[in-house]
Amino acid sequence: MGWWQVNADTLAGSRFVLSPLAETFASLKLLHAAAASHPGEQAWLRAHLPSYRRYLAAEPVTALLIRSGLGRDWIADFLTPTPHEEPTAFEDEVARVRAVSPVESRAHLTLSLRGPLPARLDRDDLPERAADLLTHVWEDAVRRCWDRRRRILEADVVARTAQLSQGGWAAALDALRPGMRWLGDNRLQVNAHEYPPREISGARLFFVPVTPQRVGWVSWEEPHRYAVIYPCAGALAGDPGEAAVPASLGALLGPARAAVLVLLDSPLSTTQLVAVTGQRLGSVGRHLRVLLDARLVERRRAGRSVLYSRTATGEVLVTAQRGERTGEPFTYRS
Repeated sequence: MGWWQVNADTLAGSRFVLSPLAETFASLKLLHAAAASHPGEQAWLRAHLPSYRRYLAAEPVTALLIRSGLGRDWIADFLTPTPHEEPTAFEDEVARVRAVSPVESRAHLTLSLRGPLPARLDRDDLPERAADLLTHVWEDAVRRCWDRRRRILEADVVARTAQLSQGGWAAALDALRPGMRWLGDNRLQVNAHEYPPREISGARLFFVPVTPQRVGWVSWEEPHRYAVIYPCAGALAGDPGEAAVPASLGALLGPARAAVLVLLDSPLSTTQLVAVTGQRLGSVGRHLRVLLDARLVERRRAGRSVLYSRTATGEVLVTAQRGERTGEPFTYRS
């Protein structure tokens, strides 16, 4: 298993950060795999996969580059620069990919391939090509929905922070991503691969959520900066686009209120609902009061947070409306 030696000061000083480039790379991985895990991803793939494939068909060297860089057990490091602490624009982050030396990029690809570099990749423009592909994915598939994705990611950070305050670091880290857990004795297992341990005590440690990803990855700039990129909580990452509300449910409750009910597959706080829907705090509060009075949702306290979830009656209502066969769904907009 791969694990990092992390002292108490490093863990205490760690931070959650957001990265538009990490979100874009996660989207690229989803496009490359072309396999969705829920209806929201399926719709997103239908919209953006043709453009991605056309791009690679027109750029066969780039297609080979990304196939080589997405190794089975190792991602070429230059494709995933470690996020910085301060909020950074996509253009600034992707410039770091473009600035990688050709020699370094070829070495990273050799490592991800676990073998010799194909002759067609023995060239100096690989970082430029990788940056151009990431820019294409950003412009075509991420940028227009980045504001909503950012709200989803911020809501995930709220949830993780609450989990941290209730259960401590061990509980928060164990639930962060598959293969990750706190081993004790200052050891953080970051994946299940058999890699040598890394001493990162004294470095900056970041936790970076992304929406379209099942497992995540790790990155580093030795010896100063390390990051764990992890998948957003399921209820929040379920649809990185706009939430579709069945037409009949929207007609019954109103599309904005119905959207709140649809999102409560698992418990969420008012703050999280505001972040995910883009609705104002007062509007979300009014919707929750109506849903509570109708006994479609219930609430319970978890530490300092009040969490809302659907009741059995609410679940029956949403499930029945999702099974409807006529009409077009409402789509709420912030």
